[in-house]
Amino acid sequence: MSESASSTPSNATAQESSADTGLAQIGVTGLAVMGSNIARNFARHGHRVALHNRTVAKTDALLDQHGSEGDFVRTETTEEFVAALEKPRRVLIMVKAGEPTDAVIDELANLMDEGDIIIDGGNSLYTDTIRREAAMSERGLNFVGAGISGGEEGALNGPSIMPGGPAESYTSLGPLLESISAHVDGEPCCTHIGPDGSGHFVKMVHNGIEYADMQLIGEAYDLMRKALDLPVDKIADVFREWNSGDLDSYLVEITAEVLSQVDAETGTPLVDVIADAAGQKGTGRWTVKSALDLGIPTTGIAEAVFARALSSATDQRAQATGLAAGNLASSPADPDTFVDDIRNALYASKVVAYAQGFDQIAAGSQEYDWNVHPGDLATIWRGGCIIRAKFLNRIRDAYAENPELPSLLLAPYFREAVETALDSWRRVVATAATMGIPAPAFASSLAYYDALRSERLPAALTQGLRDFFGAHTYQRIDKPGTFHTLWSDDRSEVEA
Repeated sequence: MSESASSTPSNATAQESSADTGLAQIGVTGLAVMGSNIARNFARHGHRVALHNRTVAKTDALLDQHGSEGDFVRTETTEEFVAALEKPRRVLIMVKAGEPTDAVIDELANLMDEGDIIIDGGNSLYTDTIRREAAMSERGLNFVGAGISGGEEGALNGPSIMPGGPAESYTSLGPLLESISAHVDGEPCCTHIGPDGSGHFVKMVHNGIEYADMQLIGEAYDLMRKALDLPVDKIADVFREWNSGDLDSYLVEITAEVLSQVDAETGTPLVDVIADAAGQKGTGRWTVKSALDLGIPTTGIAEAVFARALSSATDQRAQATGLAAGNLASSPADPDTFVDDIRNALYASKVVAYAQGFDQIAAGSQEYDWNVHPGDLATIWRGGCIIRAKFLNRIRDAYAENPELPSLLLAPYFREAVETALDSWRRVVATAATMGIPAPAFASSLAYYDALRSERLPAALTQGLRDFFGAHTYQRIDKPGTFHTLWSDDRSEVEA
């Protein structure tokens, strides 16, 4: 956790100061569902909250419905909003990412004083946050890009919060954010992540892991439905049972709930009347693009993003329906054993998704000199956020034991867990392939694991081919240096 948190004033002291002046401790601008809920969360925790929205009707609607929940200050103009805040002013922006966020930042900055804090709580691209932090720093303002996970429920009842920005800003801001965050074992699911764009970068990768997690769950469901012909309600029971063991997580829990829902109009499972075209808002794509730039193979996340893209290609898929499938294998002989195989494959593939995500965070931290601590992330992701899961405790323990862990897959606990699951994992991927059931995330996760453990990869041939057609050179395993073969001449080797 950030050391800066230990030097912060108590919430009680800050609240007393706020009460004395009649000014608000924090302001929230942008009162759609997320903004309204997080404003209510602040108020419920005893903070006086200034409210602002471009259309005053939303402010009044919040006060009409929830004004009794705490101490709110109604404002109409931006000038009135800023004037309602105690110093250093703390303003949380909860508006659409991109140009709308830039517009609000500029408007606020023109009214704020040196040392005031602007917090962007939306899903902004981390490079935008880096740019904004630099611009605000030149004006003497503190800019904090804060990743907030947990959806509407988390915003109201306790999210996981990932604030970046200047360390000194956390002295003033940290106690407020920690007070409204989820708490696990008495620890807040909030800590200072690092400088400038680190908070939004970490939230981006968090969302990428979320993409992979949901895709793997979807593939597990699909295999039970298509390979075993299990009814939806029975599959719901399987996920409910899984949630009582090592797969205990928010996403597995709500999978059972979604699969148990019956459509009121048709009397069929709701999942059967939902169009099979998955949407996305961009953070998954950003994660994959960033991973490519950093040279980190986040294959599970990438497959999840591509799977959503393919699901949305509905016209193309409709025209491709009926393409030959070849001679398909029959269903597994022992359904109970195969369900257990799927459980093991799901667990192992989830470990790969988290391992790749933490690799990307480590690479981003090194690239931008953020000094992000992976153990802190495992701690604050245990509650409030969408990917909260029982095994995050194991991840935290792994990094506590070895902060320089090369890969999560090399931590003793996860190494043993994956090795135990390996035979099941291979059977699931093989069965999916022979039965013609798409399982791209399961398959790519296993391929990544096999590549990672391989002593030698076919990249040697790739380098040979690159040298042949483009004189890109290669290195040898038996002596230092860089070499090139004169392919179009006498094929002798020369030092490059």
